[in-house]
Amino acid sequence: MTTASRTRKNLEVQRSGHTTIRYTASGPAGGRTMALIHGWACNRGDYDAVTDHLPEDYRVLAIDLAEHGESRSTRDVWTMEEFARDVAAVLEAESVDTCVVAGHSLGGAVAVEVGRLLPDTVSHVIALDALHYLSLFPALSEEQTDAMLSMFRSDFAGGVRGLVEAGSPAGTDTALKASYFEKMVAVRQPAGLRSIEGLVHWDMDAALRATPQPITVFAIRDLVTREAIDRYGDRFDIVPVDLGSHHFPVEAPEGTAALLAGVRTE
Repeated sequence: MTTASRTRKNLEVQRSGHTTIRYTASGPAGGRTMALIHGWACNRGDYDAVTDHLPEDYRVLAIDLAEHGESRSTRDVWTMEEFARDVAAVLEAESVDTCVVAGHSLGGAVAVEVGRLLPDTVSHVIALDALHYLSLFPALSEEQTDAMLSMFRSDFAGGVRGLVEAGSPAGTDTALKASYFEKMVAVRQPAGLRSIEGLVHWDMDAALRATPQPITVFAIRDLVTREAIDRYGDRFDIVPVDLGSHHFPVEAPEGTAALLAGVRTE
């Protein structure tokens, strides 16, 4: 794998009059294509170092979802399906025939929806510490959903801090957790809150039934449970990893790149 910084092109695609999706493209136009989707309240820059460690023949598309990073939108639909259409617009603009789609956290849910939306284009779905959280999936009851959303509506900063803590194994550096909090709490509104609502309402079980591609989940070992493996082990391949916290693509870019490049897609 290369460790030299890649030449990147910052590009954009207009989905419609209300959504501009910005993304970064690097690597040869004819190379094996991998689309990278960041997590909630994060941005495509989280994958810069990961991209530099991927094989040189990879064509890498790192995408800012609507109202994250540099992408902008005035739409009022913030479902995982709608985020998937952001990614699909980039793949169409790049004339991608086949690709692997990888997503971190909320981006893992989006990646599943991209696979469902583009069954003939997406060959493999990769989730980076996503999909295995039973506190979110399968679909919550109305009471559970209201309780979770009310926490963010009444104390958004507190809700964000809770997410950071939940994704931080024992011993995670406090300064690192603080940096994640500061980044995520600044997510653009109302999209930030509405995106959380979209994730909580996402019916993962239904999405998985309609997604034909193989799915690989790289889950932080200290955060994945036996119950999750038992429930979903026959639908996606859960691979425990020891690369840091929930935000391991940022903390361990070389190790993350090795995981991504090592997934068999034939």
